[in-house]
Amino acid sequence: MRYIRPILLTDVAVPPKAVPLAGGWCHFTHVEVLERQRAPQVVPVDEVAAADLAPLIAPRPTFAGLSMDQTRIMGILNVTPDSFSDGGLFLKPEAALMAARRMAAQADILDIGGESTRPGAVEVSVDEETARTAPVIAAMRAAGIVRQVSIDTRKAAVARAAIAAGASIVNDVTALGFDPDMAATVAAAGTPVVLMHSIATPATMQIDPHYDDVLLDVYDALAARVARAEAAGIARDRIAVDPGIGFGKTLQHNLALLARLSLFHSLGLPLLLGASRKRFIGTLTGEEEAARRMPGSLAVALAGVAQGAQIIRVHDVAETRQALSLWQAATQGKNP
Repeated sequence: MRYIRPILLTDVAVPPKAVPLAGGWCHFTHVEVLERQRAPQVVPVDEVAAADLAPLIAPRPTFAGLSMDQTRIMGILNVTPDSFSDGGLFLKPEAALMAARRMAAQADILDIGGESTRPGAVEVSVDEETARTAPVIAAMRAAGIVRQVSIDTRKAAVARAAIAAGASIVNDVTALGFDPDMAATVAAAGTPVVLMHSIATPATMQIDPHYDDVLLDVYDALAARVARAEAAGIARDRIAVDPGIGFGKTLQHNLALLARLSLFHSLGLPLLLGASRKRFIGTLTGEEEAARRMPGSLAVALAGVAQGAQIIRVHDVAETRQALSLWQAATQGKNP
């Protein structure tokens, strides 16, 4: 099987024969052709079959009412006692609501999670996870917060309660693979869904993760999950994908995925990147405290934007908005 990865450019001067990526801010004149057990080849776009270029060029449909012709910021709000970076900070509903108000000023999506999925985390009961998340979402809606709200869960019952409370997106770190009822729940609700790649469970995913080729293996796994979601009745224009940085990946796995992130545009779907404050940033910089990894998180987020990521999931919303606005101004030569 051949895999087509666009080699992306963001320069204000667009070269002859360049084609746009997904109706957005990137363009490309060449692609990298990848095959298993073969050296990559770089070829110009005019040597690529129209069928291979089609999913790269086609503008992405709106996702949860948000146009995908610019990068959207998803703010992380964990109402948990044990998340790796902000565990315990927003466990009380009033603290969560205050944080949501702050994030809503800059974020396009607020992602609410009630179960830590950090490496080594243990499973939380459905009742406990629901009690942490649904009331906070309902309070956000009652307070007049109109931003899109995502429920970060792998459990169908939690998703149903969150949707009833006002959530508009389901973000499943197992790509509908943990709970056999999740696909039907999402299909019945008609909500958009983020399918993220992971292996095993949070408790075991970092125990010697192995891939034949991490980039192509993750791509194939997501393609299979997308097909299963469609078979379950979830419309393709309601699906986004996430390669799952840090979920069952070593440092080198993460770096391999980030370096060639643009491959995932060949799926023809919005691409989400979530790398904020993750352990590999601390490993590379020597920063042990997750909350102090904001500069590294910004660097990775902007690297993702340069590879066309339509959604970036972050803890530091205001800082990311400022960095993104300046990146856009500097690359486009105008006020974004």
